[in-house]
Amino acid sequence: MPKEKTMQSEIGGYLSTLLRTHFGKGPTSAYVTIARPFIAIHLRGFLAPTERILVEQKQFKRVLETRDLLMNELKQEIKLNLWKIAELDAKEVYADWHLEQKTGMIIVVLNEEEEQETWQWPEDIKEEELYRQVKIGSMEAQKEPEETSIYWLNERTVLIRRFGILLQLEKELIKNGFEEQLKIAKRPVEYKIVAESNIQPTLNRNILETFVDWNFETDIGYMVLILEAREK
Repeated sequence: MPKEKTMQSEIGGYLSTLLRTHFGKGPTSAYVTIARPFIAIHLRGFLAPTERILVEQKQFKRVLETRDLLMNELKQEIKLNLWKIAELDAKEVYADWHLEQKTGMIIVVLNEEEEQETWQWPEDIKEEELYRQVKIGSMEAQKEPEETSIYWLNERTVLIRRFGILLQLEKELIKNGFEEQLKIAKRPVEYKIVAESNIQPTLNRNILETFVDWNFETDIGYMVLILEAREK
């Protein structure tokens, strides 16, 4: 446990410094969860001064496009430095942001085999029902995934991976160079579906934030739900 705590601290410190270097301001906190093969970094208090002006003017699209472009440039650097810091072999890096809340989520997928038997589900959650509700939500937003996996990274962080979710029209848009526009259009739809679905009642606690990102090339989407703390 002490080694993992040190690793979490070093990763959080590294990413905070990286964002500060490239955005002019880093997050006030970076909460790191390591549940191999996944790392989730929940950022709070992250909005650069120039971004704040654009957000006040409701220019969300401009900020999100800039962040996506910059993160695409930084992904290789993040992978390299995670290996240097903790010998973590990162395969993919995803990110999503809630500008008005000044929060963000960076998801790192490690190049490791999953050990599904190690994942613990809370006793009050009906696994089959949660899978069913996630599939229903996916069908409303696009289509039923070919494959869905749900992972409890910790008590308050749920990661959902869906494979085979793109519609033919979406694939054509991606092929014609509209990948960024599609991401920006899809995100609010996903947030709304989660908010209006029965996913939250099935979880038996409130969903505080939803983050989503995709690898359109491989037709994989990741969603992270940040949950309210369980009442004692």
